[in-house]
Amino acid sequence: MSHEPDDTFRHQQPHSIWRGINQSLKQDTVGGALLLGATVLALILANSPFAAFYESVRDVTFGPEALHLNLSVGSWAADGLLAIFFFVVGLELKEEFVAGKLRSPRTAILPIAAAIGGVAVPALIYVAVVSSVGGEALSGWAIPAATDIAFAVAVIAVVGRNLPPALRTFLLTLAVVDDLLAISIIAIFYTDDLQPFILLLAIVPLALFALAVQRGVRSIWILLPLGLVTWGLVHASGIHATVAGVLLGFVVPVIATRRARVEVGKDAAGEPVYEGLAAHFADKWSSVSSAIAVPIFAFFAAGVAVGGLTGLGEALGDPIAIGIIAGLVLGKAIGITGTTFLVTRLPGLAIDSTLKWIDIIGMAFVAGIGFTVSLLVGELSFGAGSESDDHVKVGVLAGSLIAAVIGGVILNIRNKHYTRMLPQKVLQEK
Repeated sequence: MSHEPDDTFRHQQPHSIWRGINQSLKQDTVGGALLLGATVLALILANSPFAAFYESVRDVTFGPEALHLNLSVGSWAADGLLAIFFFVVGLELKEEFVAGKLRSPRTAILPIAAAIGGVAVPALIYVAVVSSVGGEALSGWAIPAATDIAFAVAVIAVVGRNLPPALRTFLLTLAVVDDLLAISIIAIFYTDDLQPFILLLAIVPLALFALAVQRGVRSIWILLPLGLVTWGLVHASGIHATVAGVLLGFVVPVIATRRARVEVGKDAAGEPVYEGLAAHFADKWSSVSSAIAVPIFAFFAAGVAVGGLTGLGEALGDPIAIGIIAGLVLGKAIGITGTTFLVTRLPGLAIDSTLKWIDIIGMAFVAGIGFTVSLLVGELSFGAGSESDDHVKVGVLAGSLIAAVIGGVILNIRNKHYTRMLPQKVLQEK
C-alpha cells in the first residue's frame, strides 16, 4: 500500500478546505446543534458543583470604563457578539426587501401579516397572564414575541425533509420580518437614557462604512474599525448595541455594480457571474454568527440554577414564566395561523397551492421557539442575573421546548404524508 499523500487533498487550496467547513456550519442542523449544545452545557454547569466557576466567568468585567465599555463577559456576549448575528440579519433583511420575497407586495403580504400576528398575539397573551401581578412584570411583554430562526429551521430540517419547499420559504420570510419587528421593539421600547448627541456621532462612522462598501471596499482592516466605532457609539448612546449591527447590514449594497461586486463563477458562455456585497458578507459572516456568536451568547445567557424540582416548580409557577410559555406556545400558533387565515379571506390572496392548513399550523408552532432574542429581551426587561430573569430563562426554555415538540410532531406526520406521495409524483412527472 502506498503511503504517498492523496493528490486531491495535497493540491487542495486552504480556501477550498475552509469553504467546505463554511458550508457545513451554515447547514440548518449544524447551527441548531451548536446552539442546543451550548444551552445544555450552560444548564449543566449552572446546576452542578461548577456553578460558582461558571457564574464567576460570566460576571467578570473588562473593557475601558471611559468609553462605558467596562462590561461583564455575559454583557459582551449579549451586546457585542450578538451584533454579529444582527449584522447578518440586517444583510438578509435588505436582500429580501431589494431582491427577494419581500420585494413584491403581493408575495410579501402573507408572511408579513403572519409575522405581525405572531408578535402581537403572544405579547397580548403575556400581558393578560401577568396583569394580575402588574408592575415590573409587564415590562417583559415582548419576550415571547420573537422567533429563533436557527432553532426553528433546524427543527424543519430534521423532521421535514420532504415537506413542500414553500413551507420553509414561508417560515424564513416570516422570521425575517419577525427579526425586523424585534429589532424595532428593542430600539424603541428598551432604550434607557438616550444620548442624542452621541447617537448623531454614530452617523459619521456609519456613513464612512456605507461609502466604503458602496465603492466596493471589502478590506476587513478598513470596515471592521468603522463597524466597531459605530457599535461603540450606538452602545454609548443608550440604544442597545445590537441595533448597530442591523444598521451596518442595511447600508451594504445588494445589487452588484461595477464597483461593488464579487465574482462567484462563470455562466454557460464563460462570462463572469457577479453577486452584490450583501450576499458576499452574509456568506462570510453567517458561519461566524452561527458557530461562535450565537452559541457563546446562549452559553452565558441560558445558564440558570433551577434549584431542583422545588425550584423548577416555583419558577414555572411565576406568572412571568407562565405568560412566556403561553405566549410562545399558544400565542405564536394562534397569531400566525389566525392572521394568515384572515388575510387569505381577501380577494386574490391564498396560501401556496402545495400547502395545507395543517402545514401552516405545524410551522406556526415551530415559530414558537423563541430563544436567542427572547433571552436578550428578558435581560433588557428585568436585568441579567435577577430572580425574574432566571424565571424568564425557565419560561423561554420550557415554552420553546413545548412549541418545538408540538410543531415537530405535526410536521413529522405531514412529512410522512408527503414522503408517501413522492412515488406518485415521480410517476406523474414521467
